[in-house]
Amino acid sequence: MSIFKRGSVYWYHFLFNGEHIQKSTKQGNPRTARQIEAAKRTALAKGEVGIEERKASPMFSAIAKRFLEHVETRHENKPQTVLFYTSKLNRLQEYAPIAGARIDRIDEGVIEGYVVARRAAVGPATVNRELATLRRILRLAHEWKEIQRVPRIRLLTGERIREFVLSRKQEEIYLGACPQPLNGIAVLMLESGLRIGEALHLEWADVTLVPINGARFGFLKVREGKSKNARRVVPLTDRAAAMLRQREASKTCGFVFANRDFKPYQGTSINHLHRDAVAPKVDGKRKPIIAGDFVLHSLRHTMLTRLGESGVDAFTIMRIAGHSSIVVSQRYIHPTPEAVERAFERLQMSGDFAPNQPKRLPPATISATLTLAASVSH
Repeated sequence: MSIFKRGSVYWYHFLFNGEHIQKSTKQGNPRTARQIEAAKRTALAKGEVGIEERKASPMFSAIAKRFLEHVETRHENKPQTVLFYTSKLNRLQEYAPIAGARIDRIDEGVIEGYVVARRAAVGPATVNRELATLRRILRLAHEWKEIQRVPRIRLLTGERIREFVLSRKQEEIYLGACPQPLNGIAVLMLESGLRIGEALHLEWADVTLVPINGARFGFLKVREGKSKNARRVVPLTDRAAAMLRQREASKTCGFVFANRDFKPYQGTSINHLHRDAVAPKVDGKRKPIIAGDFVLHSLRHTMLTRLGESGVDAFTIMRIAGHSSIVVSQRYIHPTPEAVERAFERLQMSGDFAPNQPKRLPPATISATLTLAASVSH
């Protein structure tokens, strides 16, 4: 190694591929100067074989800003989605070990610290939504070549699943307490199974009230949603069509449910109306008229549950609801003992096991089976 002293500091000089390399180390310690010279030789050698020095990863705050710009661009027509990610990102940035870290320093240990800290204040569902946001940020950072790997993020178990279903009597009470536009939105969700965001952004151009091409019902189109499966055509029941006709008579713009600015209502505004309808204030205190974990999404859940109870199969429910997976739709299918027995009766009477036996249609229910057996025995 070649170093020399000029004044009070050491310089290094050597030949690399026939080129004279000389520079001050700005150090007065010869040992440190030699280390600097060695580092320079290594850097030149890496460049010679196409190895580039990695730049320092950006801070999480910089990636967070870029992430928000990405969300606002990709979801400019979905203000609720932008609001969701903004809210979750704010929670992540309140945790100093994440907010003050470089993006490549956010590993499983840092994430677990966040989980422990947040779980002490909020429930599993809230923590999981924040973790999902962090996971999406890190995956984008990986796509943007800012990190080499995405740390594993494990969601919490024990998340509450809302299973509230309105009875017909509760539905009558609820709709009687709903002001407009909540009443119309609720009727549409109960009759079509739309998500709240899909209902709020429904446009008249996507509503066909008069049946066409020999169909029995009018229909509406959902052009976009949570996934590609959200794009679908949903028939309109008589009650839904009647509600839409009534609104159409006084429409002021292209949206079915428009606010004073001729824009779709915000989900938060409709949630406030729902809260006041379900639990109005009496003497300064809220008194629920319907007991249970009844949220706006329960209207969609109620409709899909009613489909399942009426015998609709999971694949049809998936198509109507716009689910991304049949697994989700299967939650609404609960075969009764009668339905199970009918399935085996059809199998037995299919004739496959006895070709010479005439095929018979199975009784409709177990009770019909018992009635038939009783009549034969007598």
